[in-house]
Amino acid sequence: MGLSAEQIKQGLDAVAGIEPGFARALERAGYPEPRIRERGPTTLMRTIVGQQVSVAAAASMWRKFEAYAGADPDPARVLAADFDTLRACGLSRQKQGYMRSLCELVVDGALDFDSLPADDEEAIAQLTKIKGIGRWSAEIYLLFAEGRADIWPAGDLAVQAGLGKLLGMDERPSEKQTRELAEPWRPHRGATAIFTWHCYNNPAL
Repeated sequence: MGLSAEQIKQGLDAVAGIEPGFARALERAGYPEPRIRERGPTTLMRTIVGQQVSVAAAASMWRKFEAYAGADPDPARVLAADFDTLRACGLSRQKQGYMRSLCELVVDGALDFDSLPADDEEAIAQLTKIKGIGRWSAEIYLLFAEGRADIWPAGDLAVQAGLGKLLGMDERPSEKQTRELAEPWRPHRGATAIFTWHCYNNPAL
């Protein structure tokens, strides 16, 4: 499960105590809602389905996929499907390759979602063994599905823009700057990331 409302509040209160820009924004925009995803391969299957397509197209594709594989798809059942079966669900050849990569790692025991490494970087390295899952997708999974408190997706453009807004910067910080600026906020960077999304394009700010 992702970070709870109380964990987000505690994290942001700690960061606001050392960063005035966050304290000011909290007063005006309030605390963000938790972002929760289900732990396990289904969440990353949804990620693969949703890559580079509209929200509506992803929802339609997922409904068809779910009709074949079930609400909590069994990786072995996905691997048993032939190309045309998955194509009928809307999955392109590329998406099928990514889906099979995920399911093979799970079925072979090379990836166990119930016992990912406690070290965040090691967990990211395991998840990015899945074809089509890059660092950002792995970080989002660890933050929203596992509630890892110090995940900081510095490559996310909305995180960068939200952070620039919070700190009163003239330009959106680079990924490197975004990573460096957040160092003092350990171990609360997960709550901080959720707050940057909350503040990005927030009319209260």
